[in-house]
Amino acid sequence: MFGSMFSTPEAAARTGDDAWLQAMLDFESALAAAQSEAGIVPAEAAADIAAHCRAEEFDSASLGERAVSSATPVIALVKDLTALVGPDSRPHVHKGATSQDVIDTAAMLVTRGVLDLVLDDLREAARECARMADEHRDTVLVARSLLQQALPTTFGLRCAGWLTALDEAIAGLERVPLAVQFGGAAGTLASLGTDGTAVLTGLAERLGLAEPVLPWHTDRTRIAELAGALGAVSGVLGKIALDVELHAQTEVGELTEGKPGGSSAMPHKQNPATSVLITASTHRVPGLVATLLSAMPQAYERAAGAWQSEWEPLTELLRLTAGAARRTRELLSSLRVHPERMAANLELTRGLVLAENAAARLAGALGRTEAQELVAALCRRTVERGSTLRAELLAEPRVRDVLSEQDVIAATSASDYLGAASDFIDRALAAHTRLEKR
Repeated sequence: MFGSMFSTPEAAARTGDDAWLQAMLDFESALAAAQSEAGIVPAEAAADIAAHCRAEEFDSASLGERAVSSATPVIALVKDLTALVGPDSRPHVHKGATSQDVIDTAAMLVTRGVLDLVLDDLREAARECARMADEHRDTVLVARSLLQQALPTTFGLRCAGWLTALDEAIAGLERVPLAVQFGGAAGTLASLGTDGTAVLTGLAERLGLAEPVLPWHTDRTRIAELAGALGAVSGVLGKIALDVELHAQTEVGELTEGKPGGSSAMPHKQNPATSVLITASTHRVPGLVATLLSAMPQAYERAAGAWQSEWEPLTELLRLTAGAARRTRELLSSLRVHPERMAANLELTRGLVLAENAAARLAGALGRTEAQELVAALCRRTVERGSTLRAELLAEPRVRDVLSEQDVIAATSASDYLGAASDFIDRALAAHTRLEKR
């Protein structure tokens, strides 16, 4: 009932029982082929094994039930595969491998399939951010710090911030090393004699995975890097969703989701449902990342429990990240921007958000401390009288001795106090273009 809200059909399929099962069988098929090329397994046996490495020939539920007795589904899988092939092929099934070789390599294959989906959605989300950054480079809104109005900024710069974060998260995910696992019972491939590394090379090539320097049975750096990269992606997506939720509040009204959700009790509600689902998914991710990191210390050459603890958290982490990435892509592609509300909210303080600019313009003549104290007093007067900072500046003799009317107008104009906002947008767009051209 809940799965569809927090993942996607494609990610669910690529992380489901059949996907894991097929990935394990892909290992067995590639192993036999690599060993045939190395002259260890007859070509006929390798072909026979490959012909039966199809998930539909196996019962994943039965494998799971039988896995309880050995703490791994691979023993039952190998037994069933051996029974399917011809008598002459049976001695060559799973030759030289161990259960962890199968599952770790399958994890890399499953991960690769999901990362393809995630990266595609992230790249599209980044393109939407780039579009909005350029389109709204001059759309002024108030920046907020500690949830309070701070200084003027632009919505384009906000989108540029999302863009840069997405681009960096994408780069981090692309750097994750997905490598084959093949070390045999204790990481020496002793049962293959001097042919172990040749088989490793052939196995990596057939599966399209990196060839590690050594078997990584208890070196979980790859899993940790994967978890960290997925966690970073999730954090970026969660930040975007949070911003949209805050901007979409009734009292703020600066953004609206293209397809807002309803309420079971209140017909008037237009809830940021897509952002809510992203937030819900990303809130679950840190715990999964922590579980995978906590499993890194693993004893000797093969772990007792720590390795087994990785399988379900990794699967769930992939599903949640895929769901959040897809929802973010959908969110950004239909996001409705309300510049008029941004302008109205900028005026709520009646110019007080420009106090820093006014003080800076006075500092040259009055000194920094006196200028700060004077503007602070005028800010208090603005609040007490319900006037505007501009009006109070124009009415203050000490200000008019230093600044002309045009100077005061410029000092209290939000569009004139955006600093390097446009330059930063250009930098973000240029960096994004370079990444797109790689």
